[in-house]
Amino acid sequence: MPKVEVSTLIRRPAADVFAAFADPATTTRFWFTKSSGPLAPGATVRWEWEMYGVSDTVVVKEFEAPERFVVATGGGDGPTVEFRFTPREEGTVVTVTESGFGGTGDDVIDYVAGSTGGYTTALCSAKALLEHGIELGAVRDKYPDNWV
Repeated sequence: MPKVEVSTLIRRPAADVFAAFADPATTTRFWFTKSSGPLAPGATVRWEWEMYGVSDTVVVKEFEAPERFVVATGGGDGPTVEFRFTPREEGTVVTVTESGFGGTGDDVIDYVAGSTGGYTTALCSAKALLEHGIELGAVRDKYPDNWV
């Protein structure tokens, strides 16, 4: 089965990077605009991208701070996304792997392309914020013609 996998190095300790992805006070500064709460073991959380008028409900399936967490999208019935935080001497490698999506060959290609671009944009925005304190707004500005 195809999967999405993207990663980048963020020059911060793994515990800090993990916390940034789990705590909406930080995550809303680089990825989604609203969250119903932090990620925690067994949590169900609604994420919103208000500029696009879209949202998703994720269910936390695994939570191993500060190494990784796994969420199921679509209220728990959609694809699974693993966020892995691997410490290195120079910082933390964040790897996002999404699997469990289906459809026709063209549907899968479109999905993989969209998710790869979306997660790459979110990781680059997280890197700018966590390393330099810069809020890029890259997720918000990715599709300005789709703002609501």
